[in-house]
Amino acid sequence: MAPLPLFVLPMVLMPGEIQELRVFEPRYRQMLDDCLLDERNFGLVLNDPFNYTNHWDSPQTHGCEAEILHHETKGSNHFLKIVGRRRFTVSEVIEPALPPFDHPMMDPLTNAEGVDPDLQSMLEFIPDDVGHTKLYISAEVEYIDPLEDTSEEQQERLKELANHVMIRIASLLSIEDDSVQEWIQQAPVMEVIDSDRDTAFAVTALLISDLDTKQRILGSEGIDEAINHLNDHLNAFLEEE
Repeated sequence: MAPLPLFVLPMVLMPGEIQELRVFEPRYRQMLDDCLLDERNFGLVLNDPFNYTNHWDSPQTHGCEAEILHHETKGSNHFLKIVGRRRFTVSEVIEPALPPFDHPMMDPLTNAEGVDPDLQSMLEFIPDDVGHTKLYISAEVEYIDPLEDTSEEQQERLKELANHVMIRIASLLSIEDDSVQEWIQQAPVMEVIDSDRDTAFAVTALLISDLDTKQRILGSEGIDEAINHLNDHLNAFLEEE
C-alpha cells in the first residue's frame, strides 16, 4: 500500500466529523493534486511542535483518514469539505523533499516580496539524492479496527456528561429555568448520542476544543476509555467554572 499523504495541522479530526479546510501552501496544493488525481484520501494529524521532520513539525502518533466531500478552487486557494473516516497509527514517517521556506537552504528560492515560488521551481530545487519529489509529509500507517457499537449504558454516560455541560452553558446564556431541559434535548450533541460506534467521537467534536484531550480520545482503545477522557476533561472544565 502506498504511503498515506498527511495534512499536519494544529487540529484533530474525529471519525464522522465534517470540517472545512483552505489549502494554499505549495506542499499541500501538491498533495491535494495527488489525492484528486488518484481518487484517494489523506490523513489529518495533529502537529508535534517539539519534533521535526526535515524541519517541519512532525505528526503525532494517531490521526484520522479524511475523505474529500467537496472541492472548490478560487485563485490559488483550494477549499475543501472533508469527513473523518478511519483512525490510524503512524508507523513510519516519510519526510518531505524540502524544508520550510525559512530554512537557510531555501534562500535561493525566496524573494523580497514574500511571494512563494511556483511549484515547478520548487521541484527543480529538490536535491538529486532525496529520491522523491513530494513536498508534503507522508507515512506508512496502520489502520485501527473500528470500535464496537455503543451500549445503552455508555450512551447514558455520554448523555449525563453532555447534560452537565449544557446546563452550564444554559446558565451562561441566561436561559430561563423552565426552558432549560427542552433546550438541552434539542441540542445537536444530544441528537448524536446513539448506538453508533463513533458516538463518543461525535460528542467530542461538539463539546471539546482542547487539542490534547481530543488527541487522547482519538487514540482510545475502546469506548469506555474515550468516555473516561471526556469525563476527566469536562469535570475539570465544570470545576473551573
